Amino acid sequence: MLKEKVTSQQVAQLAGVSQSAVSRVYTSGASASKKTILKVHKAAAALGYRPNVLARAMVSGKSRIIGLVVAYLENQFYPDAIEKLSTQLQEKGYHVLIFMASKTAGNIDSVVEEILDYQVEGIIVASVALSSQLAKRCHLAGVPIVLFNRSQDGEGLSCVTSDNFSGGAKAARFLLAAGHEKIGYIAGWEGASTQRDREFGFTAALQQAGMGLYAREVGNFSMEKASEATRRMFAKNKPDAVFVANDHMAFAVMDTLRFELGLRIPEDISVISYDDVPAAAWPAYNLTTVRQRAEQMVQETVRILMEQIHGNGLQSQQISIGSPIIVRGSARIPEGWIS
Repeated sequence: MLKEKVTSQQVAQLAGVSQSAVSRVYTSGASASKKTILKVHKAAAALGYRPNVLARAMVSGKSRIIGLVVAYLENQFYPDAIEKLSTQLQEKGYHVLIFMASKTAGNIDSVVEEILDYQVEGIIVASVALSSQLAKRCHLAGVPIVLFNRSQDGEGLSCVTSDNFSGGAKAARFLLAAGHEKIGYIAGWEGASTQRDREFGFTAALQQAGMGLYAREVGNFSMEKASEATRRMFAKNKPDAVFVANDHMAFAVMDTLRFELGLRIPEDISVISYDDVPAAAWPAYNLTTVRQRAEQMVQETVRILMEQIHGNGLQSQQISIGSPIIVRGSARIPEGWIS
């Protein structure tokens, strides 16, 4: 038989306090004395009471829920960033609902429509394209959106990224300083602003030095596709260095170079990448890479979202955070290099 649900009135009676006092104890940001909190928690434990968060949200109009949309979790950067986002939002009294979407705008539109049905107070979109129509729909609904690790031109949306252009340029200058002359690039998904800006920065720095890309292939931010791109690139005229658009692909590139093609890293080929996920520091990879400062990116994302939820930051903000090169052993180190 189903047990009859315990009410806040019953908790109040057992605790010897008012029903509004019970409500304050279980409302984030509300005030209650330590004595009252202790009484209410003791009574609630004795009765097996749990507050109905959804019912309170319907009454208050505040769900305290943030919708988080991600395209894929294979890349180690995203599980780590999602954990940081969830932790910081929980510290602000919010809960996170995670939704999966494909990389393109067509799929995310239906996903965000679903998110809005949950009466979320804000949305974070991680590396997914958003249509202008949907952005307007969220704006009209009063639900702020922040793009995380993705920028979008012309929509007036807030976004937080690393400085991908500058990071790509740093990677090129590092390889040039090490004396490389045949430099290849393995691109990510070409619809991504991160991919575009990293490549633009990389090729711009090469052009400043009077050089162009020696070889280019597309790995689509996939390990399997990155391996295929490596085979194609090295079946032709072999480069002496390669910049890979993110670490997730770079691991597959390095494995293919060493275990299929029999090349030594960095003696035969230098490899440099972008993100600095935890596995980049493993001895098996020891990957030289451009670090995304995930902690700072998360802090800025949460700050912007909170400002917009509370009406303190109605204008869109575009934040770009500098990315240093983390020098390890996968690429030839320029003589006298100081990181």
